[in-house]
Amino acid sequence: MCTTKDYSTNQNNTFKDLVAHAQAYGFIYPSSEIYDGLQAIYDYGPYGIALKRNIQNFWWQSMTQLHQNIVGIDAAIMMHPTTWKASGHLDGFTDPMVDNKDSQKRYRVDLLIEAHAMQLTEQSKSLEAKALIETMETYLQEADLIGLDKLIQTSNIICPVSKTANWTPVRQFNLMFSTQFGAQNDATTVYLRPETAQGIFVNFLNVQKTARMKIPFGIAQIGKAFRNEIVARQFTFRMREFEQMEMQFFIQPGTEKEWFDYWKKTRIAWYKVLGIPDQKIHIHPHKQLAHYAADAIDIEYNFPFGFKEIEGIHSRTDFDLSKHEQYAKKKLHYFDPNSQKHYIPYVIETSVGLDRLVLMLLSNALINQKVVSESEAAHGNRTLLKLPPPLAPIKAAIFPLLKKEGMEEKALAILDMLKYDFPIVYEANQSIGKRYVRQDLIGTPYCITVDHQTLEDETVTIRERDSMEQYRITIDKIAHLLHETTNIKSLLVQL
Repeated sequence: MCTTKDYSTNQNNTFKDLVAHAQAYGFIYPSSEIYDGLQAIYDYGPYGIALKRNIQNFWWQSMTQLHQNIVGIDAAIMMHPTTWKASGHLDGFTDPMVDNKDSQKRYRVDLLIEAHAMQLTEQSKSLEAKALIETMETYLQEADLIGLDKLIQTSNIICPVSKTANWTPVRQFNLMFSTQFGAQNDATTVYLRPETAQGIFVNFLNVQKTARMKIPFGIAQIGKAFRNEIVARQFTFRMREFEQMEMQFFIQPGTEKEWFDYWKKTRIAWYKVLGIPDQKIHIHPHKQLAHYAADAIDIEYNFPFGFKEIEGIHSRTDFDLSKHEQYAKKKLHYFDPNSQKHYIPYVIETSVGLDRLVLMLLSNALINQKVVSESEAAHGNRTLLKLPPPLAPIKAAIFPLLKKEGMEEKALAILDMLKYDFPIVYEANQSIGKRYVRQDLIGTPYCITVDHQTLEDETVTIRERDSMEQYRITIDKIAHLLHETTNIKSLLVQL
């Protein structure tokens, strides 16, 4: 048994610490790093992709298995170009941008103004900062580029690089990536989808009829989306290639408030199951709504760089289906057998950034501890990744105490017994203490050590990541322990 005299935690990691840890321990790498990378594009390493897939599975099962009226699809990335005309993306999926002529740097106008407002707040000019943001939001809502241009000039906003205010006029920048489809002489311009939702809307009737769904029902999807962001920053928080997890819930008009409140509560509960503290989650109601929305909130997490959106919940009315009906000239009505009426359903959307969830969990889990442990002779600080065990990339690590006397053979036999049900790693090099440290840093919840006693009575030492507690169990009970504590079911039953 581990005796811990002092055990305390803190999470004062900087954003730089988080990025360094993710890269150093196989979670996330800059893409094409040997060629100096590609801005705002990242690759997931061995532990990063395992964590990402575990989050995917938890979200997918929480949607499609726990709700009998939600099914899934996987729509294509490239869609008929009229799709984006109908959705408004072709004409309106833009961000105002501005260039500094001296530094040759390009900025998204809202981020540039928000950064200046933050500086004003730090200078105890909070009222001036608030007025600046309110004016900016008004101009953004009205798409008033001249107003934004004047606001930058009158606020004396300078470029962080050149320290000058030599700006170009503010202009709109379309965020969609385009490509050519078909033979070169007869090619059609198509777009990489900037969101996954439209693939759900155009398949509404296909799914409703073939899956025999009755309203209310939902369609869930996980997939890639692409946005040519003006300023992509903050590691994987804002990328040009990213992954979304979305669910569109189709409802009878007039019930939208009831279902909006339901999905708001349901999704907030999902984050609590992941162990996210209440003080790190913030609900941000939209004061100014998008053209398609009747109501909207953002669920925000307190990253090292502040509260930022990880999920949006929107009451989209019948905007999307009505627009596709108009442009496709095909009815997208639902016949309600109870009322004997046809209508275009309203929609409640939940849209999650999967890459942002990975970053959120890494941020929340990266812990520094002050600890004195007699059993491990550990004194001072240790760093661990305190991930929820069902989401951890590796569920257990198996160590032979020594690479001799039959211990290695027994450890490999245990590995063979468990590998069909769990992601397991085997390590035999370095001291046990260093092997523990390595597993703590990648978030492995259990270390299993085979020693001399194992060869005598078929028991192993279990060492728990979070408490550093050590105890012995028989080999035949290892699988039960891992099933009980590292299976996604242990999260699902809490919802």
